[in-house]
Amino acid sequence: MSIITQTGFANVCAAHLLPNPNPSPISRDLNDQPDIIIPDHLDTRGHKSRERRCVARNEVRDPQEMIRFVVGPENTVYPDIKGKLPGRGVWVSSTREDLETAIKKGGFKRGFKGNVSLPDDLPAQVEAGLKRHTLSLIGMAKKSGKLFIGFDQVMAAARSDALGWRIEASDGAEGSRGKIRALSKAIAFEVELPLPRVIGCFDSLEIGAVVGREAIIHCALPHGRLAKSLGISARRLSGFIPLVPEGWVDAQHEAF
Repeated sequence: MSIITQTGFANVCAAHLLPNPNPSPISRDLNDQPDIIIPDHLDTRGHKSRERRCVARNEVRDPQEMIRFVVGPENTVYPDIKGKLPGRGVWVSSTREDLETAIKKGGFKRGFKGNVSLPDDLPAQVEAGLKRHTLSLIGMAKKSGKLFIGFDQVMAAARSDALGWRIEASDGAEGSRGKIRALSKAIAFEVELPLPRVIGCFDSLEIGAVVGREAIIHCALPHGRLAKSLGISARRLSGFIPLVPEGWVDAQHEAF
């Protein structure tokens, strides 16, 4: 079993969204190449994903649908949200149920070929890491100029072209959200692209924090590479929390 040293682990954990008492700011170079409007299911750009075996299901799956785990200091298991930390990795399908199964049935012991320490809050660590990663992608879209912010910008963008993703604050009003939804769906049908999906699990302060505003209710992202990355992260997050809040009276009308 490969184990990350204390020093090495401290240097890399902040960059990969692991718990760290002294986290460093996340930075990432942006690709300046313009997005191309291609629906996710037809977008074959990039390398083909290598399959990994889920220790909960004992099935080989696409790693984009899974979470990687590594052993850190004191033989403790940590989630590797980005899947890039050094050392031996164990993969689990990205749902709370699969993670709990792997914990209860010894999946990590089998995967790491030895005894390891499992934190009691491991599912909570994964959920928090997926939230941070998803929010960081929204912030990256803002920095790259791809993110439409506010009701007026989102409506204008929806009128001109199909949206890839809508980001709606969980504490936003149903009326304005419904107007954006109706328009964006109509345009998607007109240009024969998939319906824009929605992320509604963050409140207005959380969204505002990553786009440099006090509070934001409505955002949107066009189809393209960033939307594809956001979709992968959002789908993994959906295995731990609902992307559409159950308290929304219009939840049944939202697409995911």
